[in-house]
Amino acid sequence: MPTTIPDRALTGAAVALAAFALPLQGQWTPLVSGTTASLRGLSVVDARTVWASGTRGTVVHTTDGGTTWRVDSIAGAGSFDLRSVHARNARMAFVAATAGRIWRTTDGGKSWVLQHQATDTSVFLDAIDFWDDQHGMALGDPIDGRFYLLLTSNGGDTWHELPYDQRPVAMPGEAAFAASGSSLLVQGRPDSMQAWIATGGMVARVHRSMNRARSWVAYDTPIRQGSSAEGIFSIAAVPGQGFAIVGGHYAQDDSSRANAATSLSGAQWHAVAGEPPRGYRSGVAFARLPGREPVGIAVGPGGSDLSRDGGARWVAFDSVGYHAVRASHDGIFFASGSGGRIARFDARMLH
Repeated sequence: MPTTIPDRALTGAAVALAAFALPLQGQWTPLVSGTTASLRGLSVVDARTVWASGTRGTVVHTTDGGTTWRVDSIAGAGSFDLRSVHARNARMAFVAATAGRIWRTTDGGKSWVLQHQATDTSVFLDAIDFWDDQHGMALGDPIDGRFYLLLTSNGGDTWHELPYDQRPVAMPGEAAFAASGSSLLVQGRPDSMQAWIATGGMVARVHRSMNRARSWVAYDTPIRQGSSAEGIFSIAAVPGQGFAIVGGHYAQDDSSRANAATSLSGAQWHAVAGEPPRGYRSGVAFARLPGREPVGIAVGPGGSDLSRDGGARWVAFDSVGYHAVRASHDGIFFASGSGGRIARFDARMLH
């Protein structure tokens, strides 16, 4: 869904203070990305390898945990917003532009090749994700009443549109958000290739496929809905416990009304009522540490929240705004946002 969510940059004084902030428990540690682009796409391969993408065709990545970053501008993409990125390793990554284009690098960002360009100018890509090195999916907003989906089965060499009658049916006014590149989630082995699509607008639903995107079932959620500015903005797996969704109304940063829910299977969703995130949240991610409940962080322009019980309860974590958040399997979280903002948090330091 095209969004006009305002980017909010730190003031020069705040940036200077953040640069010298100690990595205290319960707050992000700011990193220096080397760009001022707004970064909504984020992909964490592991604790050392992270990619982010955003405005002006900008892609940044690190292979040392965020100490240093390489900044690349994709040739011919300067006018595009790269809302989603998915990296397979330190050398191979894919970025999806809202304008229906997908680029790939196989040399760590030194060069990029346009792998797909939609012939329909109305295509608006929201997210891209991969099951494994060969199989991936890109999600776009509905066209003629069905969500637009691209699939690859050869490592991204070529992409094909899913047949119209196999695409998820969208209700009037239903679409996906590209606020953090995380409205699409894929999981499972090659024989199942499960997928989840989180939506918003007039309705906020989760579409689920359990059979390699051949058929879809839509499930209602308690997330607020009814206008183009509200709905589900992000969906994430909760290790060992199911799934979580966050969202709200992007023009109401401080409203916690119906902005988070959890599910064991991605079918029946239950609202987080008692202690939800503090406002509109555009991204959510989880990691499970040995001997602990899954730790989650939800981010938005109004701040971040932390959950230590798989998303059932949330507490204030940091007041700085971010658009996207992802985590490594061993509990290192990264967040990206406006003005090239990138930060890191080691959940292993939580007591």
